[in-house]
Amino acid sequence: MKKTLVLFAHPYFEHSTTNVRLLECYENMPNVTFRDLYEDYPDFHIQPFRERKRIVEFERIIFHFPIIWFGLPPLLKLWIDEVFDMRWISEGQLNILSGKDALIITSVGGSEGNYSKEGKYKTSAESLLIGLQVSLDINNIELKKTHIIYNADNLDEKQLDVFCKELSEILKIE
Repeated sequence: MKKTLVLFAHPYFEHSTTNVRLLECYENMPNVTFRDLYEDYPDFHIQPFRERKRIVEFERIIFHFPIIWFGLPPLLKLWIDEVFDMRWISEGQLNILSGKDALIITSVGGSEGNYSKEGKYKTSAESLLIGLQVSLDINNIELKKTHIIYNADNLDEKQLDVFCKELSEILKIE
């Protein structure tokens, strides 16, 4: 397995049974380092140089978060704004993020049907991730997979077992 950094961002983690269970998938995984951005930066004062130094050491970055009010959690958005500095991709310079890959693991409270052109929100959950996808692309980070878990607020233990198994398989993607 690739050397992997999990960047987890959930402002209401204590209320998320789905994400509590999913995080168990990262435990005891070889080559996986887990970071909870809300624990690391409760004051929202991100240290971009420390973060840049950290992510350079990894081959893969997993962005794990819920979609909140149709977008990224505020701290994750701030992390991207401050860490993915455009100077990294200045013309003529080597971007030190080139060649890395990424996975997006996200959850939403609504049903998959609500996240469609015909549904309640008139857009897909994946389209709400476009800012992160463009940020990865501009940094030459290959997005290997986006995994969206719907109805995250209403999953029972059996369904959570299935999603945990799926996540464990996704983590094996090369």
